[in-house]
Amino acid sequence: MMKIWDISVTISPTLPTWPGDPKAIVERVSAIAKGANANVSRMDMGVHTGTHVDAPLHFIDGTSAVEAMNLEVLIGPARVVQVGDEVNVITREVLEGLDIPSSTSRLLFKTRNSYYWANQVQEFQTDFVGIDESGSKYLVEKGVRLVGVDYLSVAPYKQSRPTHQILLGANIVIIEGLDLSAIQPGEYQLICLPLKIEGSDGAPARAVLIHE
Repeated sequence: MMKIWDISVTISPTLPTWPGDPKAIVERVSAIAKGANANVSRMDMGVHTGTHVDAPLHFIDGTSAVEAMNLEVLIGPARVVQVGDEVNVITREVLEGLDIPSSTSRLLFKTRNSYYWANQVQEFQTDFVGIDESGSKYLVEKGVRLVGVDYLSVAPYKQSRPTHQILLGANIVIIEGLDLSAIQPGEYQLICLPLKIEGSDGAPARAVLIHE
């Protein structure tokens, strides 16, 4: 039987956000209980809130925005790899030790970051695991087309630019804020659909893994 895992985090006012980014606000502006014809809500948040996709424009001026992203890359076979809890930064050396098949084009990293989602940690964590410059160059060399991570940035804290510029400059799609806490390493089908927002440097997304 086909099994579907939702690997998106739930958007709410308590969801951690990147320092300086706005907190998510979801409020009911019309309520049946108050005499309205229907319940209607509004939402106010940054485009890099929760599970989201980075467009090249996020770190490289003059490049493509989120509405131009290739959906063929965002849908298809994906490999989830487990990185040991002792790993603080995903380097070239760490990646070489993961024995990733050469045919892998979509790669999702499950790290100790997933603990934060599993335990509903509401405070932003600065010690999350990310991919450094050497690891990013390795992924480009291997022909990876999509990289997903289980916290709010693909790069280590305060080291954002090199990793993002290398990956986005090579047209590698970045998915951040995945919840992989319930996912075992292995092969899946990935479906990740970001909102189609004109001219935006990123967009919230709903992401699922499918296994038959």
